[in-house]
Amino acid sequence: MKKLLTLLFSVAIALSLTTATFAQDAGTADKKDAKKADTKDKKAKKDKKDKKDDKMKDDKMKDDKMKDDKK
Repeated sequence: MKKLLTLLFSVAIALSLTTATFAQDAGTADKKDAKKADTKDKKAKKDKKDKKDDKMKDDKMKDDKMKDDKK
C-alpha cells in the first residue's frame, strides 16, 4: 500500500511540474506575438509620419512656387 501511495504522489508531482512547464512555454509564444504586433504598429506609424512629412514638403514647395510666380 505504501508503494502505491508513493507512486500516486510521484505521478501527481510530475504532472503538476509538466503543467507548469507547458504554461510557461505558452506565455513566451504570446510575448513573441505581441512583440511582432508592436513592431508592425511602429512601422505603420513611421510610414504614416513619413507620408505626412512628404505631403508637408510638397505643400511648402507649392507655396514657394506660387510666391515666386506672383513676383
